[in-house]
Amino acid sequence: MAGKGWKESSQEVGIELMKEIDFNSESSDEQDELYEHHRFIADKNQGLLRVDKFIFNLLAQTSRNRIQQAAKAGSIWVNGKSVKPNYKVKPDDVVQIVLEYPPREIDLIPEEIPINIVYEDESFCIVNKEAGMVVHPGYGNYSGTLVNAILYRMKNLPSAASAERPGLVHRIDKETSGLLVIALSDYAMVHISKQFFERTTDRLYTALVWGDIANNEGTITGHLGRSLKDRKVMSVFPDGDFGKHAVTHYRVLERFGYVTLVECKLETGRTHQIRAHFQFIGHPLFGDPTYGGDKILKGVNTAKYKQFIKNNFEILPRQALHARTLAVTHPVSGERHVFESELPDDMVKVLERWRNYSVNHSVD
Repeated sequence: MAGKGWKESSQEVGIELMKEIDFNSESSDEQDELYEHHRFIADKNQGLLRVDKFIFNLLAQTSRNRIQQAAKAGSIWVNGKSVKPNYKVKPDDVVQIVLEYPPREIDLIPEEIPINIVYEDESFCIVNKEAGMVVHPGYGNYSGTLVNAILYRMKNLPSAASAERPGLVHRIDKETSGLLVIALSDYAMVHISKQFFERTTDRLYTALVWGDIANNEGTITGHLGRSLKDRKVMSVFPDGDFGKHAVTHYRVLERFGYVTLVECKLETGRTHQIRAHFQFIGHPLFGDPTYGGDKILKGVNTAKYKQFIKNNFEILPRQALHARTLAVTHPVSGERHVFESELPDDMVKVLERWRNYSVNHSVD
């Protein structure tokens, strides 16, 4: 992980600081700002110093109590191992800490909402989220979320988890369907969060995008950050002057002429990563209203074709994106678990319509 993020030297505290902040969610291309990650490397002249004091000296805006709470939750590591607050930092130690963002004042109410749990044990569960469900409460969505449903079904969620987002390690967007992992113990919360931070999870998405992508496989690289014109939209900054480093790998699964079915593998997990990256290369996700995919971008200018696209948008009134595969290492057994989710009906129906169209119509 060294070398990613940004680097700063500080002679005042006698350390070389390597800091990376990685926001776990949604995703994922859908990951949001659920956790704040920091990574430090003590220099060769570092004197022995308690790890909580060491971190406190470097994070001016963070209270010592917040740091100690992270230590109690097992969220401070030195050289890859969880340590107590009194651990003494030595030269060249690699120190990592995961901090939760302070919860907002939101009253969470358990709600009896059906959710599809595809796996569950004492450590975590895997939920196959339907499109249209918000993952956690926030502005404009204070009920009816996945968190409300989890609170009703799960009675002993991690005490170390955020009061606002109990058990959540990552998230996916409201209109994206597919798999999420929910931690069910403090130990699992810490260790699965660490897997996301260190990018040892595997996440594969299936997406339908506008246009006929030239190459059968490729990589999209470009910093992602909030648009300077519209804060609700993510923009790509290819020069790296804004945003966070983001990498999406893709390969073509099926071609329909005017649209292409692709598989996306996330190397990083930034908000709207897949959606913004594919818009950046000129292939917005089919049906995506935020990134321009809900308009006819490719095809013929005929009434029949326009009606065909309109019907598809009615069947799939969202971005054509599904979190199909999620692989995590079990925090207790160490066993690798790989979970798969079939495409939802709306995507299946639209893909079948495109298959029939591409067979029965010539595509320029």
